[in-house]
Amino acid sequence: MEQSVGYVVQIIGPVIDIRFESENLPAINNAIEIHFDGKKLVAEVAQHLGNDTVRCVALGSTDGLRRGVKAIDTGGPIKVPVGRGTLGRIFNVLGEPIDNKGEVVASDYWPIHRSTVV
Repeated sequence: MEQSVGYVVQIIGPVIDIRFESENLPAINNAIEIHFDGKKLVAEVAQHLGNDTVRCVALGSTDGLRRGVKAIDTGGPIKVPVGRGTLGRIFNVLGEPIDNKGEVVASDYWPIHRSTVV
């Protein structure tokens, strides 16, 4: 799968507007990865604004982010680990362990936005 690339056009606190090519506009709830200053910022598409631009919510600090920085559509939503391996563990909003207990052994990964509960 070819990844769609866009560029940051506006930053207002945790809100980031990103312009993509019209035929490659990411879907609502897709995860967008932005690499800058040696950091990785993940944002989630919240709205299509028109003019090939999406409005995203940053799931981390936007300090130092500039217009023109490349943004990559991951092609899917943010997914977190599920199953017995997650019991007793502590995660951030991206499903990354923050309890210093090493790798997570998960049976599956589910999107954070789901229409049904199993």
